[in-house]
Amino acid sequence: MNRLINLLLLCMLGITSAIAASDLPKPEVVKVNERVYALLGPLGLPSPENQGYMVNSAVIIGKTGVILVDTGFTDEIGRHLNKTIQGITDKPVRHIINTHHHGDHVLGNVAFGKTDITSSEKARELVETTGAEWVGIVENAVGRKFPNTKPVPATQTYPGPGRTEKTIDGVKMVFIVPKGSHTPGDLMVYLPEDKVLIAGDVMVNDIVPNFRDANAKNWIATLDEAQKLPARTIIPGHGPLARPADLTAMHARMASLYEGVEAGYKEGLTDTEIRQKLDLSDWKKLKNFDEQMGPTINRIYLEVEAANF
Repeated sequence: MNRLINLLLLCMLGITSAIAASDLPKPEVVKVNERVYALLGPLGLPSPENQGYMVNSAVIIGKTGVILVDTGFTDEIGRHLNKTIQGITDKPVRHIINTHHHGDHVLGNVAFGKTDITSSEKARELVETTGAEWVGIVENAVGRKFPNTKPVPATQTYPGPGRTEKTIDGVKMVFIVPKGSHTPGDLMVYLPEDKVLIAGDVMVNDIVPNFRDANAKNWIATLDEAQKLPARTIIPGHGPLARPADLTAMHARMASLYEGVEAGYKEGLTDTEIRQKLDLSDWKKLKNFDEQMGPTINRIYLEVEAANF
């Protein structure tokens, strides 16, 4: 009898998981050119409604297989993305690139089996040390367990800061590892033949960036350097496909915010008082303003405080 009950429970768990996976929002597939596609996820924070799917991925079709940049927050999302890729090309995913260690970009790695994975050295270290924490974050946000979601770190890494030119499956790439910006382990991918920059969360569009692990001053410098690339199209970590003008606008917002917080700190104001004085009209237009703006200003305030200690 107990055995029968256990089997029924396992079946129910499987059905629940299948229903949840089928409810995942469909990515918006944007064809950049004949071999580069953007898979744009919904804007927002992880929730029961989006099942943790709220990230952009990039698909690069090589000679024999697909190079996938960022794989989503869970094994279910990884499989969901793979199904979408199968509708674009019959070539299998042979290589994964992770732009940083945050769970919404790397925890889907597990869905692709033994695949070559590239990241920065620091991102690999952070996937190993914080991966389980990120599994907990998505489970808490969505309200259920993901027993098959496990952190899978990179098999090949690049140190930073620096740039490395590499050809993978016939596709020329430049791996750009900046000084820690959005996270200590960011990596951007520039495709010189396609004039495409895959920016990860170093650049986001129409949404307030996440400053959880950020160094704002470095980040502003990285955005400044990114503007010098001859990119025509930018695939951001979150939000709609972007153009160089969008990158310039983000850089200007970030630089102005940092300057405003720094000026307020030097006047002896608290972060709350600074927020009341800042002109945040450009930021209010962005998704997640109410949830993210307070922590963003606080994070920059603490960074300015440390720099002036």
